[in-house]
Amino acid sequence: MKNSVYLRLSSFLFTFFFCWLVFLAFMPIWFKQVLHLSGAQIGTIYAANAIAAMTFQPIYGYISDRIGLRKHLLGFINFCVAMTAPFFLLVYQPLLESFFFAGVVAGALFMAIAYNAGVAAIESFVEKAGRSNDFEFGRARCWGSLGAAVGIFAAGLVFNLNPSYIFILASIMSLPLAAILYTTRLKAADLEIAQKNNISLADVKALFKIKNVWLFMIFILGSACVYSVFDQQFAIYYASLFPTEAEGNEAFGYLNSFQVFLEAAAMFAAPYFVNKLGG
Repeated sequence: MKNSVYLRLSSFLFTFFFCWLVFLAFMPIWFKQVLHLSGAQIGTIYAANAIAAMTFQPIYGYISDRIGLRKHLLGFINFCVAMTAPFFLLVYQPLLESFFFAGVVAGALFMAIAYNAGVAAIESFVEKAGRSNDFEFGRARCWGSLGAAVGIFAAGLVFNLNPSYIFILASIMSLPLAAILYTTRLKAADLEIAQKNNISLADVKALFKIKNVWLFMIFILGSACVYSVFDQQFAIYYASLFPTEAEGNEAFGYLNSFQVFLEAAAMFAAPYFVNKLGG
């Protein structure tokens, strides 16, 4: 049972991050080369995405804590992932081209619900399952990074053929994602414990009275924001260094996928050092 849960949830993370990064890594290039947006417009989009993610993450967190290890929220996120290609190609692109700020709002909401906030709910679920099934979250999460690396590599190969393929691949891969989620069986005891441990709004309010919670949030905000300052448009800059756009796009796919492979290796090793050093 324990090995089965670990393998299935690792596979779920692998597939989800494939769906996400297969288009996310190339989104700045898609904005620039396909939609011909300016740097300021792209920055506006990413700012709106961040605000929406910050809004939905606490909501997802509260729902996740309320339902415990039941899979309803993950099923909803899975459905949203399946809608990636229809949304980007039939809704998002036309809105950004004709009604830019309406597109910004729609895209921020979709990205938050399906991916930017959805990933936190998924990782929280896997972490809880890991505690009751004796596997380290980092060992499962590294498979997510491997999925991301494979997705970015695939995007680098198909983007020059047709930029729309990166979104279509995300929607197609939502099918095995759903199959993995449907066939994952958790122990009945895990579900009962989760139900008994439901949190209340009073518990949530109490968190904000803990000094270390605030310090940890500031740390996360600082580290994530500093990284995102350049990461959101690095793909555009890197691709521009090559003689042609096609060569730059392909090279960026190789670069980014290799970087994420290294990330996966670090995540696999991280639990050893965390357990060695302690909190």
